[in-house]
Amino acid sequence: MIRLDTNYILRYLLNDNEKTATLAEEVILHKEVHIANEVWVEVVYVLEGVYDLEKEKISTVLRALIQADNIHVIDKYNLVKALEIFAQKKLDFVDCLLCAYAGVDEVYTFDKKLQKCVDTQKS
Repeated sequence: MIRLDTNYILRYLLNDNEKTATLAEEVILHKEVHIANEVWVEVVYVLEGVYDLEKEKISTVLRALIQADNIHVIDKYNLVKALEIFAQKKLDFVDCLLCAYAGVDEVYTFDKKLQKCVDTQKS
């Protein structure tokens, strides 16, 4: 299986370099690929922090990409849930992942905003 890094996904999503975007599109659309959660975190960070995209747009685009049959991730359900939380809350994406896992595992934090999210996932 092919593992993709952040830049590969960004070139595909942003289409900001024709040559690399075309290569990335071919792989992302037609090969079996694995994208680690750490890569998703970095993709979100770059799209929001560098390209200044709105959280809702990032969430929508990445959820659609994750749902493709050839895209493999660890725990697709909670990754999608984290992106949904990201679109709605004023939390960074890592905290959204932790919040998503709060429905399954215990999450300990001293972060008050994260704790509030965790508490809502438990109920």
